[in-house]
Amino acid sequence: MNALKETHFKFPGQTSFYKGKVRDVYTIADEYLVMVVSDRISAFDVVLPEAIPYKGQVLNQIAAKFLHATEDIVPNWVIDVPDPSVTIGKICEPFKVEMVIRGYLAGHAWREYSAGRRELCGVSMPEGLKENDKLPEPIITPTTKAAVGHDEDISREGILSRNIVSEEDYIKLEEYTRQLYLRGTEIAAERGLILVDTKYEFGKSDGKIYLIDEIHTPDSSRYFYLDSYEDLQQKGEPQRQLSKEFVRRWLIENGFQGKDGQQVPVMSPELIQSISDRYIELYEHITGEPFRKTELDDVQARVENNILKSISRLS
Repeated sequence: MNALKETHFKFPGQTSFYKGKVRDVYTIADEYLVMVVSDRISAFDVVLPEAIPYKGQVLNQIAAKFLHATEDIVPNWVIDVPDPSVTIGKICEPFKVEMVIRGYLAGHAWREYSAGRRELCGVSMPEGLKENDKLPEPIITPTTKAAVGHDEDISREGILSRNIVSEEDYIKLEEYTRQLYLRGTEIAAERGLILVDTKYEFGKSDGKIYLIDEIHTPDSSRYFYLDSYEDLQQKGEPQRQLSKEFVRRWLIENGFQGKDGQQVPVMSPELIQSISDRYIELYEHITGEPFRKTELDDVQARVENNILKSISRLS
């Protein structure tokens, strides 16, 4: 299938280009960012060799919906969504932390807990919990935002002592994070889902804090099905979930966790299709709308033409 694995466009007024793990980001006239959400997929901070059809469209469209649904809480960077896989927005200076918030003991938090640790990013976790239990209250467990390599857990105290973020700004980031997570959990519940954990990224422009990047997508969040949660917890069985965790589990089962010397296992066409299907499934559950697959005959041309039209309107 014609997935959007990478782009190499040259736009009028383009001043820079940055290739992230899954996004290709173009700067226009040092004023706008054009974010192309590719179909690349990463896990354990490693970009996997095969792209996942429609993944970028899913992420970009979910993010657009949630950014619009939360703009009363905090302003965001979006100016235009000219293509299902593209967002154009305001340039902000990113804070060098990711604000991770967890309502349940899952994923990385569970791996730390099961290893015997009862503190994560300076936050204490109670004894006696099992995997996927609801935490007494949501906890914020930030990570550093690494330009290269692995993001690292960091405490509130570490962020302030290293002057990564000012105390005044960090208090606002925590406040926004809790408000956004509450809104996300409310919307998820309306769709029969639990927003287990998620992360937010923020930036600053003209002294004002903006919400940037994607939010509440399967790449940045973990969801459980609400109707089966209690029953599965009581039985001690794995939760049905919509997130990228199933990709991580497949990698772990095949001997890969992003560590030195490990090789990414071969991704079969059947696996690629199943991952694509899971992303589409989450889109339909979280939005309550059917997913409309865009034409993939020449996805590069479609994306480029839609960006050019938008840039022309903005200039």
